[in-house]
Amino acid sequence: MAEAALPVDLLNPGQVFACLGVMEVAEILIGQAEAVFDWSDGAGDAKFRLAAAGAESPVERVMRFLEEAALITTMPAQSENASKWKTPWGDDPEPAAPDHSFPFPDPDSPEKLPAVLRDHAGNEIAIDYWGDSTSRDNVKFWTGPGGYPGSAILRNALHSVRGQIRQHASKPFALSAPQSNSFRFDWRRDYIPGNIGFSPNQHTGISMVGFPLVEILAAIGVTNARPARIHKLEYRYGVLGGARFLDPILVRAALGAEALPIPGLPFRQFTMRMGWPGKEGQARCITEVAETEPQQEHHS
Repeated sequence: MAEAALPVDLLNPGQVFACLGVMEVAEILIGQAEAVFDWSDGAGDAKFRLAAAGAESPVERVMRFLEEAALITTMPAQSENASKWKTPWGDDPEPAAPDHSFPFPDPDSPEKLPAVLRDHAGNEIAIDYWGDSTSRDNVKFWTGPGGYPGSAILRNALHSVRGQIRQHASKPFALSAPQSNSFRFDWRRDYIPGNIGFSPNQHTGISMVGFPLVEILAAIGVTNARPARIHKLEYRYGVLGGARFLDPILVRAALGAEALPIPGLPFRQFTMRMGWPGKEGQARCITEVAETEPQQEHHS
């Protein structure tokens, strides 16, 4: 087993989701992944500790995959979205293979078509949270003119940092680049024009700087875990800590837990509030994050 640790700001929801994304990729690529959040050096000095099979650092393996992987947009065979796809969004979507089930019904727009990251060895990471049609909230905070697809946002994020990813394996959440769009998981990039007094979109020469690896990994992280939706503009998320590594299922469960999920383990909970950067009912962006006191389980 090899171990690694990432610095993480627990008051940044995108970074927390991205930690889970690193864990998910490590589990698929390497296997035997275990993880835990660790704030034993102080509440404001947190790390995400990860272990996985083999001798290579699991974080370095994940970064190598992101550096090398190609992005493929997928759609059901005979999907009408094939004719709706626009060249600036990237390569045309590939019909899903007959032996592959599609994760949700064919969407009515290319915006929600799934994406797959695939390396030369055939390893694949699917990213499709934005099209979730189950009872879970799909945490889709972004929107755009013409139904700009999630896979195109992902492609843009990857292209903005290609060639820099592996050397930032020790601090991937600090890697920044200009981003004209994002999944809106990392609130360091976002703004509400009415709050800052002007709209950067209306001024030439101004580029918003984002954190592409946070966005990419957070999109993967919410595949199997989601924050709890309180209402449209408020979500809650939690993290488990402790001295020992935990099975991924426990790390996932903590993210949306209402109360302490595992008696005896340190647990911290946070509330994030959102606003409308544009028209109400469209894109949402995170405006405030605060730590809250988690509820305690009551046993009769």
